[in-house]
Amino acid sequence: MTQDCPTCGSELTAAETGFHCDVCRQTFGRLALCPDCRRPLERLQACGAVNYFCQHGHGLISKKRVLFTAQPH
Repeated sequence: MTQDCPTCGSELTAAETGFHCDVCRQTFGRLALCPDCRRPLERLQACGAVNYFCQHGHGLISKKRVLFTAQPH
């Protein structure tokens, strides 16, 4: 899934901590969304493992199912 820049609409490239727009030279964070309700997920991290939890009734969400979107810093 490709991400578009919220500022100029160009396609974003993946960066280590989020996304980067080469056209307007902005960097955006990553926001994890539930694939079922599209609401933000809570990030749970313990012993090096990262999991995601939906507080809106969908429970623990597999990392493979999480939707990431660009979030302005």
